[in-house]
Amino acid sequence: MAFELLESLSLPGDPAKANEDSFGHDAGAAVVLDGATPLGERLMPGPSDAAWIAQFGARRLLAHLRDGDGARKALRGALADTQKSFEALRRMPPEEIWQTPCASMMLAVESDEGAEFLWYGDCAALVQQGDGAVIVVGENFDKRAAEAQRAQKIAREKKLSPAADLSRPEFLEVLRAARNRINSGNSWLFSPEVKAAAHASRRVIRLAPGAMLLLMSDGLLALASDYGAYSADSLMAAAQGKGLAALGAELRAIEAGDPGGDKFPRFKKSDDATALLLKVT
Repeated sequence: MAFELLESLSLPGDPAKANEDSFGHDAGAAVVLDGATPLGERLMPGPSDAAWIAQFGARRLLAHLRDGDGARKALRGALADTQKSFEALRRMPPEEIWQTPCASMMLAVESDEGAEFLWYGDCAALVQQGDGAVIVVGENFDKRAAEAQRAQKIAREKKLSPAADLSRPEFLEVLRAARNRINSGNSWLFSPEVKAAAHASRRVIRLAPGAMLLLMSDGLLALASDYGAYSADSLMAAAQGKGLAALGAELRAIEAGDPGGDKFPRFKKSDDATALLLKVT
C-alpha cells in the first residue's frame, strides 16, 4: 500500500500574515499540522511560533518515518526534536503554558495493519473505500460546534462581533485560560513535550487499492463542520470532482459574505485552510 498525492492546497487565512498550517507527504505517509494561533509575543525565530511548530513538526515526522520508525515512534522522535529545538532557540522560557507553541495534527501512515492514523485537536481525515460511505477520522465536527458556541457566547458578553479577531483584549483572557489547559487531561496537542506522544488519538483502517483519503486542517473542513455547505460524503465527492482549489474559493466566498461572524460565529473571519487529497495504490 502506498499514498499517491493527487492534489494539495494550503491557503493563509490572511494573505498579509504567515500561513500557520503545514503539510508533508511521501509514498508511505501524509501529515497536516495546524499551528494554534499565538496569543502573545513571539518566543521563536521566524514569522510566528505557530508557523514554526507546524513546519518543523511536519519535517521531523517525515524524517523519522523515512528512517523506518513506526507511527508512534516517529511521533515521539519528532516531539523530542521539537522540545530540543524549542529549548535551544526560544528567547526565554514561557511563564505560562499558553505561550508554548502547539498544533493540531492529522497523520496517516502506511502499516502492515492498514492505514494508521494519529491525531491531535481538530485536524481531520475523510476516508472512502470505492463508492462506499465516507469515514470521518477525528473529532472535528464536535469540536467545531463547541468552538462556534464559545465564540458566540464570548462575543455577546463582550458586545463584539464574533469574528472580531483573537488578538482583541476582550478575547485574550478567556483564550489564554483555555490554552493553559493543554497537555493535561484529554487536551493534548503536538507541542515541545515528548510525553504528548502517548496521548495522540489512534485509529487503523484497512484500505484497498483505489481508496481515497482527504486530510485537512479545520480551516478547510469548516465547509462541512462550520458552514454546512457540505456533508462529509459530499465534501469528499467535491474534492474529487471539483478539486481543492475550487473548494478553497467557495470557502473564502462564504467567509467574505459573513465577515463579522454573525451567521457563522467564529474567532476570526478566515482561518488557514490546508488539505491533501490522496489515493491508495
